[in-house]
Amino acid sequence: MPDFKAVIFDFGGVFTTSPVQNFAVFERENNLPERFIGDVIKTNINENAWAKFERAEIDLDTFDGAFAEETRAAGFEIRGKTLVGLLSLTFNHNMIDALTRVKQRGLKTGCITNNLPKVGSNEMLAQNENRDILELIHKNFDAMIESAKAGVRKPEPRIYEMMCEMLSVDPEHCIFLDDLGVNLKPAREMGMTTIKVPFDDVSPAVTELDMLLGR
Repeated sequence: MPDFKAVIFDFGGVFTTSPVQNFAVFERENNLPERFIGDVIKTNINENAWAKFERAEIDLDTFDGAFAEETRAAGFEIRGKTLVGLLSLTFNHNMIDALTRVKQRGLKTGCITNNLPKVGSNEMLAQNENRDILELIHKNFDAMIESAKAGVRKPEPRIYEMMCEMLSVDPEHCIFLDDLGVNLKPAREMGMTTIKVPFDDVSPAVTELDMLLGR
């Protein structure tokens, strides 16, 4: 078994419900194909409107129009501001408890999150009843990289390298959790052990993490 020294987490879709669930509801309500939004976001993945917005290269108004163009070309126009309105999230308490256990074991912890300028985790959780939980999560991270502040985003390899540098650990000593396979691939290729977090239930991922750490 590898000598794990750090566990690195995604934020949205790991500690919270996944925006993908909200996208699916919107798609059903508007008679769109399944994963329509996700497919648009994955097209030209590092240079599309979503990618540029997550790196804070464009503002909300520019994103609003650019995403409308991209979705219109795919067959159904969705304004960027409409997409941002689908980002309301709630907490996954099982994963929060897992983070606490990782800290108790003395491992280093990090978070790599793709977020949006002025629409970070605080804003996306604005309607949640317990903001103290968010503060507790953040206090348990030894390092955190937000794409909108760093100017780099998953799945760009550099963001994973930056986290390893911040934690002073080699990739092969890290576990990385994310709800998107496309974000896990570069981490795995550089030597990290990866765990895919299901959209609808984080419990299998928590169990896998506990098993890897020998709980």
